[in-house]
Amino acid sequence: GADARTAHEAARRAARAGMTRIDRRRAERDRMLAEVGDPPQPWIYLIVATGDIYEDIPQAQAAAREGADVVAVIRSTGQSLLDFVPEGATREGYAGTYATQENFRLMRAALDDVSRELGRYVRLTNYASGLCMPEIATLAGLERLDMMLNDCMYGIIFRDINPRRTFIDQRFSRQIHARAGIVINTGEDNYLTTADAVDAAHTVIVSQLLNERFGHEAGLADAQLGLGHAFEINPRIPESFRLELAHAQLVRELFPDAPLKYMPPTKHMTGNIFAGYLLDAFFNLAGVMTGQSIILIGMMTEGIHTPWLSDRDLALENVRYVRDAAGGLAEDFVPRPGGFVAERARRVLAESVELLEKVERDGLLTAIAEGTFGVTRRPPDAGKGLDGVVERADGYVNPAIEILDSETRTPRPHRRR
Repeated sequence: GADARTAHEAARRAARAGMTRIDRRRAERDRMLAEVGDPPQPWIYLIVATGDIYEDIPQAQAAAREGADVVAVIRSTGQSLLDFVPEGATREGYAGTYATQENFRLMRAALDDVSRELGRYVRLTNYASGLCMPEIATLAGLERLDMMLNDCMYGIIFRDINPRRTFIDQRFSRQIHARAGIVINTGEDNYLTTADAVDAAHTVIVSQLLNERFGHEAGLADAQLGLGHAFEINPRIPESFRLELAHAQLVRELFPDAPLKYMPPTKHMTGNIFAGYLLDAFFNLAGVMTGQSIILIGMMTEGIHTPWLSDRDLALENVRYVRDAAGGLAEDFVPRPGGFVAERARRVLAESVELLEKVERDGLLTAIAEGTFGVTRRPPDAGKGLDGVVERADGYVNPAIEILDSETRTPRPHRRR
């Protein structure tokens, strides 16, 4: 009736107003980049996680002054399982700081200040995965965040969120990220903390290919696909570094236009801090040799306790030295045809194709239920948040989805090398 049409029109106006605000914030980013300059890749990615936004800010600014190009504010433990977004500036997070709109605003303003001071743009990232993916994605667009962890597989496997619920949330949240010009980070690196990094290498590739397809369908361009992978092979395995190079080079060649995010060793870090520092240096070298876009710094005490600030400074010194000393080494690193690195990459790719064919035959939800990714079984009708999934009724209207669907252009896939 007339009342419904009036309500629908009011909702459309509100959705349009929200999109306009996101567009303005995206334009602000473009102006900031033009004003202060964009640092060259690989970008150094560093985590801040005190629980207190007012402690996070000076630490983030200090990290930027020491060379960090991307600052990630870790969420408080368990926030991914909250079906609401807290409000205001928070000071009581546990092992992280709550993701709120005000916290986003405060940190973005602080990083803008230090960007102008340093003459290079410092990016801000947070986490959209969880039961509030669309809500947090929208807040990120409104407060001009640059990157967001956005991968429903992380929530399914490691937080037991219902697969149906979070796949639905992922699509809408990625449409918002596409509109806001935000780079997503995916969580394939986490599979290797529970599965063997050699035996399960092909599951990382399959997940990345699926994430690329889902991202394109939601309107994300290749330049927004920060696909994740990690340096997690047991260092005691013979030829472990060559295996790492093969895996990293394969990902780089499969996704040449994606800003790949490379994660440091964690699973095999021990109490031997000297061995840990050396392992991090090998990780940094692999990242530079294979042309990774975003390198998350590894810290030598990561396997023992929450790293101290002095550990962070040493980690920044480590990656700076390797990056500066190696320079454009990726231009010279060409694996020998038929050699160890090339043959290992070919084998992983062949196993990936086989697994993709199985997923196509059996269905992705079945593959997840069977523990294909991260060796954790998650059935489609279990997990948190399923009660929030309902079938659309006749006459269902969502103005935001209407706007985004009408303006979403599925980018042409990049040419494979």
